[in-house]
Amino acid sequence: MKTVYVGLSGGVDSAVAAYLLKQQDYNVVGVYMKNWSRDIGGHTCPWQEDLASARTVSAHLQIPLKIFDFEKQYSESVAEYMIETYKKGQTPNPDIMCNEKIKFDAFYAKCIADGADYIATGHYAKIISGGLAMATDKSKDQTYFLYRINPKVASNVIFPLSDLTKKEVRAVAEKINLPNHDRADSQGLCFVGDIPMRDFLSEFIKPQKGKIIDDSGNELAEHNGAFLYTIGQRHGLGIGGGQPYYVYAIDTAKNIVRVTSDEDSALLNKKDFDIEDCKWWVEPKEDTKYMVRVRYRSELKPATIHPKGNGRYSVSLEKNERAIAPGQSAVFYDGDTVVGGGIIS
Repeated sequence: MKTVYVGLSGGVDSAVAAYLLKQQDYNVVGVYMKNWSRDIGGHTCPWQEDLASARTVSAHLQIPLKIFDFEKQYSESVAEYMIETYKKGQTPNPDIMCNEKIKFDAFYAKCIADGADYIATGHYAKIISGGLAMATDKSKDQTYFLYRINPKVASNVIFPLSDLTKKEVRAVAEKINLPNHDRADSQGLCFVGDIPMRDFLSEFIKPQKGKIIDDSGNELAEHNGAFLYTIGQRHGLGIGGGQPYYVYAIDTAKNIVRVTSDEDSALLNKKDFDIEDCKWWVEPKEDTKYMVRVRYRSELKPATIHPKGNGRYSVSLEKNERAIAPGQSAVFYDGDTVVGGGIIS
């Protein structure tokens, strides 16, 4: 009998994943990853509540539960990366880095060393012939967050929810009376909790007042730190006058946020950009048209990829895309298959 270690987060998805694997006659071991326990700015980290939920799930399924502590690795690989990226005026995606550095690196290695043949999570995605592909439920597909995981570990990774919809997962959970069948999906920052990003960042980066300037050079308002804004942001700018403004540039060196009221401005809408620090499941071809997603849940758009050397690529879209934000990931698809992607530079 093969042994699979399942990452139990306390949520319904990972709980149903563990149940399905047990039904398939695997020797299932639940593991709770303790990645963050610090309260921030009056916001309570939910790790104890999550662990309690994972314990009730493992007891209900009659599987053992282990606790693996990755707080040091998470702090160094995810939290510090996120903070440093925001300091540059860019917008990182911590969930992507958490998958790359923690769940499918540190967690994977520890599970295999501990006796696992496979690891499994409650992600909505597929592994097909060693490649990464979209889940059946496209509305829940999480391959955007998974593109940076090491393809070499794919043969030892199982995604039990790959062919299920969220509605079906909830139905399974209710049918087998899982204690967390009606627990709400987790929100907010990965493992830190439902905390506004502004509050989290302000704990580590000292806010400093600066100017909000429009595309004609007019000073419109004051802000409390350029790092608190992101490209395309419309709300929370504190600019009066009635008409909407959009952030098109963030200069953290000068602590200036630049905005425009023209939502069709070339400053805000682009069809050409560069990516770096790329991870490829399939080597991209210049003469092939792919579909790309430039942020989670953004619409897939046709694009071509061109190597520039030193691991950088230029990307050309057929039409302009609004608010392409440096620090975010561009992820490419060939049909349902993940080709790979990189960090927008």
